Amino acid sequence: LKMIRRASVSALRGLAASRPSVAATSVRIGVSQFQATQTRGLRTLDFGGSKENVVERSDYPQAKYQEMFKNDTLCMLGYGTQGRGQALNLRDNGMNVVVGVRKGGQGSSWDIAVADGWVPGKNLFEIDEALEKASVIMYLLSDAGQKAAWPKVQQYLTKGKTLYVAHGFSVVFSDLTDVKPPKDVDVIMVAPKGSGTTVRNLFLEGRGINGSVAVYQDASGMAKERAFGLGIACGCGYLYETTFPKETYSDLVGERGVLMGMVQGAFQAQYEVLREKGHSPSEAFNETVEEATQSLWPLVGAKGMDWMFGNCSTTAQRGALDWYPRFHEALKPVFQKLYAEVENGNECKRTLDVNSKPDYKQGLEKELDVLRQSEMWRAGATVRQLRPEN
Repeated sequence: LKMIRRASVSALRGLAASRPSVAATSVRIGVSQFQATQTRGLRTLDFGGSKENVVERSDYPQAKYQEMFKNDTLCMLGYGTQGRGQALNLRDNGMNVVVGVRKGGQGSSWDIAVADGWVPGKNLFEIDEALEKASVIMYLLSDAGQKAAWPKVQQYLTKGKTLYVAHGFSVVFSDLTDVKPPKDVDVIMVAPKGSGTTVRNLFLEGRGINGSVAVYQDASGMAKERAFGLGIACGCGYLYETTFPKETYSDLVGERGVLMGMVQGAFQAQYEVLREKGHSPSEAFNETVEEATQSLWPLVGAKGMDWMFGNCSTTAQRGALDWYPRFHEALKPVFQKLYAEVENGNECKRTLDVNSKPDYKQGLEKELDVLRQSEMWRAGATVRQLRPEN
């Protein structure tokens, strides 16, 4: 795949040249630069033959969403990666936001929030006190945590308030979670398509992650408008509309499929075959993982798989064109089964059952240690040390 590697270097240099420097970009400068250069308005775009509306950051400038929420207090419940990223972006965008978390031991979410500049008694409170102040409850606890905390949270979700989520799980599977909002509140979702770390980092670069917006309940008549405003305020660069069920199903399928679960399965299968045929751990890892993640995937993300197939050696090209239909045939039934298990609630039930166990963290650590101690990922740790930047 030498031709791929040469194409990778050239293309990535072009990508790097077009991106702003993180080190040279402050939050304020980054946001103002993005607002100054992104001037496109609301558009209807063709996505592979289907027309969809897209809302961009220029449709909701900072002054607009600040005015929209000038009388609101946003309460971020949960300070994991997603809650943290969104809360910091909202704060930097001049929104009135408070964080509600439990005080804990060393390294707790409370301590992390304090280190991030949240001030106890000013904009950092324990959960009950934060909820008392909230007109918009941003419910970004884990899915299992949302089920456990709902009896308390629903007491504060009174008429005229807004329930905001970043994933439709608890509402869609309400028969299993008991998360059933009252009819006199707005229920909205803003789902950034990436981790909270990415949401924050792209914001700091003056860019913005893509995200989806949905309205489950519109008691105010302004739920969609407010959802789009919060989506831009929390760090999204552009937004498309979906529904609570569709976001939930696609998200769960993606995590279990091509985003993580299937990828690990495919990595492991190819690595094992190469090792069984006498290839060294370093060679097997490089040909399975390292070249994919460091060379090819950035190009696929930037230019598409069609470009990748057209810009590699003829040998690689022929093999890829011949073999991808076989993988498609083998994998599609697995994805059909996966979607059915998500849609019928079985994946939700398993998630809640396992993640609610008192020894969940200990069990999780054992499962992660199996991956960590596998030959493939131990080889990977050594390979990563050899990267020039390290």
